[in-house]
Amino acid sequence: MITPVPLGTWPTPLEAAPRLAARLGLAELWFKRDDLNGLGGGGNKIRKLQYTCAQAIADGATTLITSGAPQSNHARLTAAAAARLGLSCVLVLAGPPPESRRGNLLLDGLAGTEIVWAGDGPLAEVVAVEAERRSAYIIPFGGTSPASIQGYVDCGRELRAQLPTVDGVEVVAALGSGGTMAGLVRELGAQRVIGVDVGAVPDPRATVAGLLVGEVEPDALRIDGTQVGAGYRTLTDAVRAALEVTARTEGVFLDPTYTGRAMAALLAGSFPRGDRVVFLHSGGLPGLFGHPAL
Repeated sequence: MITPVPLGTWPTPLEAAPRLAARLGLAELWFKRDDLNGLGGGGNKIRKLQYTCAQAIADGATTLITSGAPQSNHARLTAAAAARLGLSCVLVLAGPPPESRRGNLLLDGLAGTEIVWAGDGPLAEVVAVEAERRSAYIIPFGGTSPASIQGYVDCGRELRAQLPTVDGVEVVAALGSGGTMAGLVRELGAQRVIGVDVGAVPDPRATVAGLLVGEVEPDALRIDGTQVGAGYRTLTDAVRAALEVTARTEGVFLDPTYTGRAMAALLAGSFPRGDRVVFLHSGGLPGLFGHPAL
């Protein structure tokens, strides 16, 4: 296994959330603060990028290229990682250029990245063309690959050290490209991890299982699909309420696409759970300032 390049600050804090726990009827609730891991505004993608960037450097890359939505947290952190490592970066983003650059887009520009707008074109095809033109190393969608999920195996091991009774705790995390959930499942087991689908991939169960070939049956994965709403880019009333409740009980700010959906599912009681929960705060705050519905 490749040695990761150091991009974050580890371990990230594990904070008790007693007021929100009381509201949820939980004996104990903790936030695993992967939004506070240092680089580029923080977020879960840093753990994955430590592995993908290490491979890029080993392959002699001087330019990274990746893709995502206009407010992609992964794109923002790829840009920040490239800057930290002295590499060039190209982001291929969906749709046309917006009238103004807010949220993650503002930070992408500050990091000096080049942005290519894909318009109506398939992202993967545009990435392939641009990567060949620049001899760039492709970081996969969401930073997720069979190798990069090791970043969330590392997170699971941190939880074991921070919470010796973690085997009796359930971990709730947003499920986007699948790598965060897959790594946690590999370390903690399928019954301990609940992924809340955000609508980023067509078949999240197959996506996560595909990253864990031979390790877990797809039906054993605990995936909640109640919070997708009208789609990945939409903001539902339940998510808006979850953002407010979390901020007003614990002073913790969530994002409207990932952690907001995961908290909305937890507040709704839409999946069976025990009374001791770790909520993975996977970051994404800059997206709050760029969401069109806020």
